[in-house]
Amino acid sequence: MAAEREAVSAQAPEAKDTVLLAPKKKQPYPFWLGGIAATIAASITHPLDLTKVRLQASGDKRMIASLQKTVRTAGVRGLFDGITGTWMRQMSYSLCRFWAYDESKKIVGAGPNSPAWKLALAGSMAGGIAGFVGNPGEIIMVRLQGDFAKPPEKRLNYKNCFDGLYRMVRDEGPSSLARGVTPNVFRAILMNASQLASYDYFKAELLKTPYFNDNIYCHFTASFAAGTVATTVCSPADVIKARNCPFPLYFMPDSRIMNASGPGSNSTLQVIRNSLKNEGPLFMFKGWLPAWTRLQPTTILIFLTLEQLKRAVDWTRGDL
Repeated sequence: MAAEREAVSAQAPEAKDTVLLAPKKKQPYPFWLGGIAATIAASITHPLDLTKVRLQASGDKRMIASLQKTVRTAGVRGLFDGITGTWMRQMSYSLCRFWAYDESKKIVGAGPNSPAWKLALAGSMAGGIAGFVGNPGEIIMVRLQGDFAKPPEKRLNYKNCFDGLYRMVRDEGPSSLARGVTPNVFRAILMNASQLASYDYFKAELLKTPYFNDNIYCHFTASFAAGTVATTVCSPADVIKARNCPFPLYFMPDSRIMNASGPGSNSTLQVIRNSLKNEGPLFMFKGWLPAWTRLQPTTILIFLTLEQLKRAVDWTRGDL
């Protein structure tokens, strides 16, 4: 009996140690973290985003030429035309999509090592929600960025994103907030199914190899691959979204629904038919290089910033 008591007393500290070493349950990250990361990234890459919009919505043919034209006519400050629209868009669309993606992964039961299709499903669900919520911000962003490319008498001259939102509702009615919502939601579904899902997928696959740890090198490589996938998948919808209304001659003949400030927009199917007839199927990838050049650094910056923000949250919680 004495030997049994000694054995039990010897095991007691081990059981106590086991309880003390139990892993701490990790709390969810703040829902707004993705929106902050996207806003920081978009602010840095805004000149490239501005150039992409003007290439699609104006007569500019080359990215470098468009950048030079902007600097020549408006100075370096002109590279940041419409920055408040970019902030509005990121703090509505991007904030919503990162939050909805995390919630959608819970719904479909997707984890870090889930198959690509399950991650893509969660991304599609998030994109549908975020594309609808962020549509007004998308319109304001494109109008602010494209305004300076118009003749002075045709400019909208919004002071900032809030002035633009107010004037759009006042002059065009509340329904104008939904202009282009269908192709915008479709594009958002493609973007989130490709960008967010592929980042998680590539990151998980890289961590399975002996060459990567969960650090900045892994995050950079995964985000680089995700940006390329997202650009290719989203290019058709990106071009169609921007080619949805007739506009005066200072824009391309089949110009932009987001820049339209009045009635008379064409249907998406009509735009597709006309573009296929006049340019062939490769019209869907027009502007791919500038789109990739913009989206690639944006994607990398978003995920690198997001991972660092998560690390900062972990540090404040004592989880590191």
